[in-house]
Amino acid sequence: MAAAKQAIKFSPALKEIRLHLCQKSAASAGVRSFMEKHYVPLKLANPKFPFLVRECSGITPKLWARFGYGREESVDLSNKTDADILTELEKFK
Repeated sequence: MAAAKQAIKFSPALKEIRLHLCQKSAASAGVRSFMEKHYVPLKLANPKFPFLVRECSGITPKLWARFGYGREESVDLSNKTDADILTELEKFK
């Protein structure tokens, strides 16, 4: 229930969110935890918004935000907690 209250409604300026993570690395543990706790509430709050998750072995976890005209911004998520990742995501809303 608490995660549902924290769901972020994305603005029309934001076109896409991508999360890159490793399935096994310790650096990606917070991203995996974030996905378990917050993915469903985010999708329920933004049903048609492209929220993409890309898994690849041995990569640095990152959050990518794509805006209009192809402009992208990224944030390194290495060793961040799920709460830290939610805070980073709120900066893009």
